[in-house]
Amino acid sequence: MQVFRGFHHPGIAPACALTIGNFDGVHRGHQAMLALLRSEAQHRGLPSCVLTFEPHPRDYFARKAGKPELAPPRIATLRDKLSELERCGIDQVVVLRFDEALATQPAAAFIQDTLVDGLGAKYVLVGDDFRFGAKRVGDYTMLDAAGAEQGFDVARMNSYEVHGLRVSSSAVREALAAGNLSQVTALLGRPYSISGHVVHGKKLGRDLGFRTLNLRFPHRLAAAMGIFAVRTHGLAPEPVDGVASLGVRPTVDDSGRVLLEVHCLEWPSSLGLEGGYGKLVRVELLHKIRDEARYDGLDALKAAILQDEADARTFLASATPHAATGRQTTRDRI
Repeated sequence: MQVFRGFHHPGIAPACALTIGNFDGVHRGHQAMLALLRSEAQHRGLPSCVLTFEPHPRDYFARKAGKPELAPPRIATLRDKLSELERCGIDQVVVLRFDEALATQPAAAFIQDTLVDGLGAKYVLVGDDFRFGAKRVGDYTMLDAAGAEQGFDVARMNSYEVHGLRVSSSAVREALAAGNLSQVTALLGRPYSISGHVVHGKKLGRDLGFRTLNLRFPHRLAAAMGIFAVRTHGLAPEPVDGVASLGVRPTVDDSGRVLLEVHCLEWPSSLGLEGGYGKLVRVELLHKIRDEARYDGLDALKAAILQDEADARTFLASATPHAATGRQTTRDRI
């Protein structure tokens, strides 16, 4: 899969079958849409293309209003979104920076400049609630009329449901906030995970007797926050069980930066003491143990971590070994 920042690149295909959206989480509704896009692209002899945005448009508008807390918690990092789009078999992804110019661009100009001139769209697939252009005045009817004039086909896909529940990024966020990870798995079609490179931290966990792997979550708000039983891939040939904190660490840090700290229950001996740094790992969040909390001193924090480790071991011992790590294939995920 090819990834482009903007569409002014010589490597972009001169024509494509296109879908447009934020695709936060790449849930089962997204997957169904991407499968249809691929089918249409193959039928027409075109590459499949996803047009997405970074930052999330609601992030931009929340910051512009001076109320960053109104931005939606992010389900996935850009790395994880791109990884899932690749697993869905997409040929190319174009990431547009959502800024003032894009936010104020008239809907007709977006169609002409981006879809027609920029991407050479011959087929455009959108969701049933798709809106675009300044003040969100563009809709499916407008896009369909433009397609008839400009020579590209337009299709709309209705909502996707699982057990009567409409699958959406909002539904995934709600399930993550509630700690309902079995519901999250049903909505995503896979266990929820976060990936990233292991970075150096303050070594506080080591001082407390709990060696941790640190992964940065590069957004102000994460959809899942708290303490979790986890399984880490990429450290060793087999997944490594652990307990993790995803949050802002209120007892030891006042920066507000979101960090994923993973304590492996059995550290892979092949890595040595420093062998984890720089590795690209994927951490599956399997079970929420509790919310993040502020403690009165390091002794209280250490006692809480000991209990979290015990709770994680209990859950992981009762779970089928590595059963939650299964990931659906592109063929069977919808």
